[in-house]
Amino acid sequence: MNLRERIRGWLQPIYFLGQNPVTLAGAVITTSTALTTVAFWFYEIFLPGPPHPYIGILFFLIFPGIFVLGLLLILVGILLRLRRLRASGKLPKTFPAIDLHLPVVRRTFGWVALATGINLLIVGTASYRGVQYMETQNFCGATCHVVMQPEYTAYQNSPHSRVDCVACHIGPGATWFVRSKLSGLKQVYAVAFHTYPRPIPSPVQNLRPAQATCEQCHWPQRFTGDKFLVNTSYKEDEKNTPQTDVFLMKVGGRTWQGSLGIHGHHLADGVRIRYISTDAERQTIPVVDYTDEKGKTTEFVSTDTKPTKEQLDKGDHRVMDCVDCHNRPTHTFDLPENGVDKQMSIGRIPADLPYIKKKAVEVLKVNYTTREVARQSITAEITRFYQTNYPEVDRARRSDVQQAGLEVANIYLRNIFPDMRVTWGTHPNNLGHNDSPGCFRCHDGNHTSADGQTITNDCAACHQILASGEEHPKILTDLGLK
Repeated sequence: MNLRERIRGWLQPIYFLGQNPVTLAGAVITTSTALTTVAFWFYEIFLPGPPHPYIGILFFLIFPGIFVLGLLLILVGILLRLRRLRASGKLPKTFPAIDLHLPVVRRTFGWVALATGINLLIVGTASYRGVQYMETQNFCGATCHVVMQPEYTAYQNSPHSRVDCVACHIGPGATWFVRSKLSGLKQVYAVAFHTYPRPIPSPVQNLRPAQATCEQCHWPQRFTGDKFLVNTSYKEDEKNTPQTDVFLMKVGGRTWQGSLGIHGHHLADGVRIRYISTDAERQTIPVVDYTDEKGKTTEFVSTDTKPTKEQLDKGDHRVMDCVDCHNRPTHTFDLPENGVDKQMSIGRIPADLPYIKKKAVEVLKVNYTTREVARQSITAEITRFYQTNYPEVDRARRSDVQQAGLEVANIYLRNIFPDMRVTWGTHPNNLGHNDSPGCFRCHDGNHTSADGQTITNDCAACHQILASGEEHPKILTDLGLK
């Protein structure tokens, strides 16, 4: 039997059994969905730009599913007719011959072969595009609009705003890709049936270790030297008097002199820190185990927090990595004072408007019913304040007053999301110790070992204060920065 006869032997039963309503309906569904999907792809190519998230769900996820459903219906129809003919005893022993000499038959099979090839191409492309779409920032942040709005808003205003969400939340490799998709099914269910928590809890319990994500770009062992920081805040007086803090942060790893900075002490080669936290937010840490470069392990136990053995057993036993300190590297939320100081320091809120710092913080701390009410109320209140108390300033600098009102409202909109119960301080930031305990979770002077060692809380261990709350720091003048 030659190849042509074998092909004819395979096609005869398919051609005969395919003459049924289910198979024909599947063919119609597959064809129409394929044409619509391909048309959208052409639209996307010639009109570039990110698709609307819900359109993306339709064309990258739902339509490919309908397309595959049509293919399945074709097969189901064939199997059902085969079963029905067998049950009735009408299944022919020899299927009707297919006369390939007839032009109509040859054209039919030619089109079927072409359609099969195109369908395989569409399935492959749709699968790839679907996975690709599910890894875009648009899908991660905007599809679940209410749920992810706080995190997506913070992400867009962060230093990592050009880094794909999946680079940190999944990282490279197939194993974590599969795990993330399985976790995503639970999240889809939670969103569909409104069972998700408000706010979204942090830290993420099943986040991939930082060595496989953060350290693809950042290498703690190569952090050398110190970091010079200048931070300007403003008093709540009429002149919004600036007060500047200047620090030399000892962030480095090991130096040529053998000394260690913050990253060196915590993440140097051979160093390993384990801890137990007894709360879901990892803010209470009663036990720390420190293994130095020589392999010696010392246990430090808090004399202030005294959990029971049951609480320790049920606590989060964790090996410390980057996100234990840098817990909000992208999704950072400000407190009112910090948010206003930042915008004043870069000139978005004019720092020479009388009492703007005090008034801005005051209106930000009001409990508004919705974000839209907050936006309107904040801008109106800022304008009203200057019209009532400083009419000459309002007349001469109307545009500055309006800009200040808009910027203060934007601070609120970047940080407060009533629908997700996210308000000031909902998510603590562990980097530092001003807004939340942060470093002092361990460096509080109360974590002591059996031999009398204590985890230091000496300020000089992490930074050298060169100026604190000074209006005109001399150090900046000496360095030519003022």
